[in-house]
Amino acid sequence: MTFTFEPRRAVYIDLSDWMKDKRQPVSDAEIRHYETFDLLYRSVCAMMYNYAPTSGHPGGSISSGRIVSVLLFDTLDYDFQDPCRPDADVISYAAGHKAMGLYAMWALRDEAVRLAAPELLPGDPKFRIRLEDLLGFRRNPSTTTPLFLLLNVKALDGHPTPLTPFVRLATGASGVGVASSIGLALGARDYFGLQSPMVHIIEGEGGLTPGRVAEALAAAGTACLDNVILHLDWNQASIDTNRVCREDGQPGDYVQWNPMELFHLHDWNVIYVPDGRNFQQVIAAQRLAQTLDTGQPTAIIYRTVKGWQYGIEGRASHGAGHKLCSAGFYQALAELTGKTGTMLPVCEAGRMRCQAGPDGPSVREECFWEALGIVRKEIEAAPPAQAYFASRLIAARDRLNSRARKPRSGAPDVSAVFSAADTGASTPAELALAPGTVTTLRAELGRALRYCNSISSGAFLAAAADLLGSTSLNMLAEGFPTGYWNAKSNPGGRLLSTGGICEDAMTGILSGLSSFGYHIGVGSSYGAFLAPLSHIAARLHAIGAQALNDLTGEPYRPIILVCAHAGLKTGEDGPTHADPQPLQLLQENFPRGTAITITPWDPQEIWPLLASALARRPAIIAAYVTRPNEVVLDRKRLGLAGPEAASQGVYLLRKPRGAGDGTVVLQESAVTYAFIQGALPLLEKDGFDLRVYYISSAELYGLLPAERQRQIFPEERAREAVGITGFTLPTLYRWIQSDLGRSRSLHPYREGRFLGSGQGHMVLREAGLDGESQYRAIKAYLETRRRLTNDDCCGGSAGEH
Repeated sequence: MTFTFEPRRAVYIDLSDWMKDKRQPVSDAEIRHYETFDLLYRSVCAMMYNYAPTSGHPGGSISSGRIVSVLLFDTLDYDFQDPCRPDADVISYAAGHKAMGLYAMWALRDEAVRLAAPELLPGDPKFRIRLEDLLGFRRNPSTTTPLFLLLNVKALDGHPTPLTPFVRLATGASGVGVASSIGLALGARDYFGLQSPMVHIIEGEGGLTPGRVAEALAAAGTACLDNVILHLDWNQASIDTNRVCREDGQPGDYVQWNPMELFHLHDWNVIYVPDGRNFQQVIAAQRLAQTLDTGQPTAIIYRTVKGWQYGIEGRASHGAGHKLCSAGFYQALAELTGKTGTMLPVCEAGRMRCQAGPDGPSVREECFWEALGIVRKEIEAAPPAQAYFASRLIAARDRLNSRARKPRSGAPDVSAVFSAADTGASTPAELALAPGTVTTLRAELGRALRYCNSISSGAFLAAAADLLGSTSLNMLAEGFPTGYWNAKSNPGGRLLSTGGICEDAMTGILSGLSSFGYHIGVGSSYGAFLAPLSHIAARLHAIGAQALNDLTGEPYRPIILVCAHAGLKTGEDGPTHADPQPLQLLQENFPRGTAITITPWDPQEIWPLLASALARRPAIIAAYVTRPNEVVLDRKRLGLAGPEAASQGVYLLRKPRGAGDGTVVLQESAVTYAFIQGALPLLEKDGFDLRVYYISSAELYGLLPAERQRQIFPEERAREAVGITGFTLPTLYRWIQSDLGRSRSLHPYREGRFLGSGQGHMVLREAGLDGESQYRAIKAYLETRRRLTNDDCCGGSAGEH
């Protein structure tokens, strides 16, 4: 039996075969301009590593340089004057460690335009990366060295963020950039339709090895995402090895595929470029990629050499390079200095001062600026090259304008969602629930998301880890074409196939989707899995949102993470799934305003919380919802606050009828139902008059003015309260501040064990969180406090007996 791949929709092309009977795509004169530009680029990369000091990734920046320069000056349709133009093609550095190269490329492009066509420069300097700004590479915004201040230098992050013009995402963390870049392409394709912008992704083969990348490649190939071209700098070198992949019959140290096989497996067109240093091949491959009409994404695999012409090649140049002002550094710049007849600053005598002296950063800065002056003079001395590259940018803008890209018919309108959320937490009539209704938190969240989708023409796209129905997220797509979204066969679908059980890639893709600006990506899985597996992509999404806000003032663009089947009522699945830990991973674990967790206990609280979270426009909304059916309670009859109170994050669920005998703080649905239906009637029967708070969102509460927070939950309440949570104890620390209160608070790990399996009520009983157990624990706590208070009044010991 012979093994062969099943037929693919995509094609494989070896460029050397394809070019045999073809003319070279550009003239020798044009190639000379590119060669000049590349010499300057490689030189600047060497300078940046040397003067940063000795920080960054020179090898991969250098090996990808020719790929990127052709993208900027031949391939992309974009407007240099308007980096935020939504209809423009996108370049996305999934390989965030190549940031050194990105900044060098941006600065050299800016310099050529400044000299040859200054009218093309953006009107606002914040949308430029100038040669001067390279002094800010890997430096903090608080830097106070003389030139940093004098030249108004920008601090350039070690890995790219949207603080840099033309950068849409924060990338660089273990393969997240591929997934989020694919999400950008998804957002563009769904909003603009057939004439959507292209998304060009820069990556290396080491960046293909994280599992989330294979998941993302599968998602793009399955969805026929034909506006993606991934440019792979295949240099075979990572930090630890010079043989990442299998090649030439020899096994790889990390993986046993070569990049062509990996992309072909996932139904991507593959164009193999044997010599990624050959500009004619690079240009031909990029032009060829744009003519393919298979309806599949494309990967161009360029065989390169990491650190080419730098003097250090392979893995030794990945995150390292020449020592500060060493002979190797000067040799790496010899081609430039020999051509220009100039000399670099010689700091042999002052090297120790550069490295360790108190004025070391200022000295390095001066040397760096002097070295960059050589680059500037070389560009100034080459008007033909300046004019050539400026003309290429004019052509890129003209191509973009001629395409006249417009939103597709029926394109989503995400602003409608924010308008609805801004009107307040009052529940729309179609989402109202009558007391006695039997439903689930997850289903009500699904209905709320469906409502948002209906008013926004489908601005929500949803994915799940093979759990769309189980988590009720499929309800979001009701009223739209059934089945998974596909660029060719089902562009109106609102459900995404993101590789299967793939929380990692799913969150990255949704991040990119939301970041493009016209959608809200929603993903679901068990909270036990989604909270930890989404964390890296979610954190980068928040970083990117903050950076974009800093650059443009735009509000954050949310993703929604549905941490479903949360808590102990998923007990039948056992402790591997019924996990109390997920809230602690996200709650108040991000900078203020970037993430909001919501923990409704009553299905009636879903809309007030979702609307309030959306109105705040965080980068991340994480909703914790349970699986089982619940009966909607008549809160008014029970003397409980209405569900709209949940929108403030912390609220007084039950007011005491008198002065109050104590304070109980509740968090999570299962324990709150157990308290309301089990413990509270028993406590009231015993004559205890309690003040009961519920924590529906720590972050919504934290966003309230400080005075309002004190009005809702005075500080003295935290000193007297005992807590009950279905999550972990630290999630209550903000509201339970006494040692006694914390020691007596109820939580799933109180006995120092993971819990067993079984129906939810049995697991609650094992944990001491059922109504009867709550009643006994609260009664004992109140009696202890009463005794301690009496002891204090009588001058007795304040300790617990």
